Amino acid sequence: MGYKPYLALVEDLLAGKALVTSGMKEEMPRAQAAIDTALAGKRTAVVSTGDAGVYGMAGLVLELLPEGCGVTVEVVPGVTAASAAAACLGAPLMNDFAVISLSDLMTPLPVIERRLCAAAEGDFVIALYNPRSHRRHEPFARALAILRAARAPETPVGLVRDALREGQQVTLTTLGDLDETAVDMLTTVIIGNSGTVIKDGRMVTPRGYIEKYGGGA
Repeated sequence: MGYKPYLALVEDLLAGKALVTSGMKEEMPRAQAAIDTALAGKRTAVVSTGDAGVYGMAGLVLELLPEGCGVTVEVVPGVTAASAAAACLGAPLMNDFAVISLSDLMTPLPVIERRLCAAAEGDFVIALYNPRSHRRHEPFARALAILRAARAPETPVGLVRDALREGQQVTLTTLGDLDETAVDMLTTVIIGNSGTVIKDGRMVTPRGYIEKYGGGA
């Protein structure tokens, strides 16, 4: 069971299996259908992109699953967008980082802003999910305003669209030069902290080894 475009990504694994597909904003019916099928004794897989336990379907399935029903649930870890984008950019997540979704469909915008402010104040590297859609521009604009008020304009920023998929696009820029229109829902945005640098075309956040032990080029 899964969102149609997600099942299409694993089409080669689906031969001979019964498929139940659904569209956007149908997560609850999808999760409930999976639970009902499992309660009927059938082995059921719910497909999410990235990691099912990071903004995926695992949490909703576990929330809706009746207590004591006896269904065994295995959450299979995957590669979430922040890790995939980081690998494309270099090593920007080598120190503490925060992952924040800018989708206000489930989380009120004031809550998102409060989290952004806290992450900016704490000098975390920040990975932004769901930054900007065709209709939803305000959360990303507000996020940039918060981050630009807290960090230097030369702070490195990495944009990765379709990370680790066909058509992948990787862009390195700065917080000051970031073009809002270059970002969409398929883009993961990684904003560096005060120590993040661009070295030979790669975005790197030092862990602190060189400062502690010396050496390096």
